Amino acid sequence: MSLIFRSNRLFTLGVQLAKSNLIPNKQFSISHRLAQLKFTNQHEWVKVNGNIGTIGITDYAQDKLGEVVYLELPEVGAEFEQSSQFATLESVKAVSECYIPVSGKVVEVNEPLKDNPSTVNSSPLEEGWLAKVELTNPAEIDKLMDQNQYEEFLKSDDH
Repeated sequence: MSLIFRSNRLFTLGVQLAKSNLIPNKQFSISHRLAQLKFTNQHEWVKVNGNIGTIGITDYAQDKLGEVVYLELPEVGAEFEQSSQFATLESVKAVSECYIPVSGKVVEVNEPLKDNPSTVNSSPLEEGWLAKVELTNPAEIDKLMDQNQYEEFLKSDDH
C-alpha cells in the first residue's frame, strides 16, 4: 500500500509541475523560441534580450552547409555594420560566410564551438549560437523577418 500511495503522490506532483510550466511542453517551448527570433534572407537569426542580440545560423542553413568542421568567430570588441561578414563556417562541403543581422559590438563569442564546431549542426537555435552583440541600431530589428515571414521565404525561390 505504501508503494501505491507514493506512486500516486509522485504522479500528482508530476501533473502539478507540468501544469505550472516548471516542466515545459517541448512543442510549445520550441515554437516559443522560434517566435522570439528574427531572420535574414542569408539564413542568420538574432534573438534580442534588452540591448543584446544573440546571433546564429538557421536550421535550414546548417542543413545546406553540412557538417561544420571549423569556424572563425569575430573578436570580442569588434564592431560590425548590419549585413557585413562577421564569421566564417567551414564544412565538409563548403566554406560559408555569415552576415551579421544587426549592427553592433561583439560582447561575447561562443568559445565552446571552437572545440566542437558541429554543435552548430546539432543545435543551431540553442547551443550553436555564434556571437552576442550590443546593438547600436535597435530599429534594424524591425526590418528582419519574423518566423512566419521566414517560413514563407523558404518556400519561395528567392533563397
